[in-house]
Amino acid sequence: MRPKVTPTNVEKVMREDDFIVSKTDTRGIITYCNEIFIEFAKYSNLELLGQNHNIIRHPDMPRIIFKLLWDTIASGNEINAYVKNMASDGSFYWVFANITPVYNEKGSIVGYYSVRRKPERRILDSVIIPLYKQLLAEEKKYPTSQQMTASGNMLNEILKEKGVSYEEFILTI
Repeated sequence: MRPKVTPTNVEKVMREDDFIVSKTDTRGIITYCNEIFIEFAKYSNLELLGQNHNIIRHPDMPRIIFKLLWDTIASGNEINAYVKNMASDGSFYWVFANITPVYNEKGSIVGYYSVRRKPERRILDSVIIPLYKQLLAEEKKYPTSQQMTASGNMLNEILKEKGVSYEEFILTI
């Protein structure tokens, strides 16, 4: 069960040489996390293992971004994304995540591996934060059942105007 955490405006910034690493099963249940993950999430290893990765989901994250992440990795492709996470004390930290499927010897996806590093502040401030605010505002205009479609349509329009895929957009900003 996901603990009730109230977001604060306290940001913890990753160091240049930090790498947050985690592994999950195909349902997003954490099976491994490194010490940097534990430090930033402010949960113990025991509190994280066996929990859904959404234990660190920040409410400022548009739902469509997570849908895009899950759809991409479930289809067997890797993805890169900027993610705002929330620690157990309500503080937050931004990451630039690379998430890849993990395969067994039969070629079936058995989990996911994620490595996160410090994102560029310039990209967060000039592109990602305004985009996520725009997507969130669009989601909030609709009932829960329509939020994903609404923000998905908005994201698709933005990408179409730029003439790029999500992955191209993320890797070229």
